[in-house]
Amino acid sequence: PPARLTRGIALEHVDFGYRPEAEPTLKDVNLLLPAGATVAVVGENGAGKTTLVKLLCGFYRPRAGRITVDGVDLRDLRIESWREKITAGFQDFARFEFTVARTVGLGDLPREKDSAALERALTRANALGVVERLPRGLETQLGKSYTDGAELSGGQWQRLALARAMMRSDPLLLILDEPASALDPEAENALFEQYVREAKRVARESGAITVFVSHRFSTVRTADLIIVVREGRIAEVGAHDDLIAQGGLYAELFAIQRKAYL
Repeated sequence: PPARLTRGIALEHVDFGYRPEAEPTLKDVNLLLPAGATVAVVGENGAGKTTLVKLLCGFYRPRAGRITVDGVDLRDLRIESWREKITAGFQDFARFEFTVARTVGLGDLPREKDSAALERALTRANALGVVERLPRGLETQLGKSYTDGAELSGGQWQRLALARAMMRSDPLLLILDEPASALDPEAENALFEQYVREAKRVARESGAITVFVSHRFSTVRTADLIIVVREGRIAEVGAHDDLIAQGGLYAELFAIQRKAYL
């Protein structure tokens, strides 16, 4: 992969299905994610949002079409090298029953024991408070499998998972896929604001692209580009104001959520 993105990531006529005989989960997807952009992905449950971001990570290969990074087909890149340029936080995160330091440090193995890097990642994930309340701080053993293991709440595990995702200092692609579902709306909003600030810093340095999947439109509306997925197809693409003016699916979903808060 390049050291810096200059053009971005493109999907060209991408189809994908989990089984050869099944109906494609994604159909004829054409997108350009510009270098340095913050991109939100929205849509109803089962629309294909998570599948889309996992294709970007290289977890799956398209059934048809291609994905390019600055014009180079992702299939021509060594997949391990590409994944080293990605940070990702997913809603189906793992709960590693190691020490806090190792649980977070797994996000960037060469810096697993770098206390400054661990502290930066925890700060970015608003997780320092979790560690400060534990009996041995970073060296606290986690998990009920151990007699001295500390058990965390769902939200605390989620913050550590996000810190793990934020260990890498120079990614080209940052992904958040509903990673804060166990947090209350205020905490989630604070987390996203922190993450977006960090994403903009990385974007200035490396042209990195941030992609986040969220159902909270207070967060979504701040993105440079919003992608609306419907039944495996890209239904709408644009900035918040433009999509509202179009009066399509995005405007409908936004109005529903806005009404719920009135």
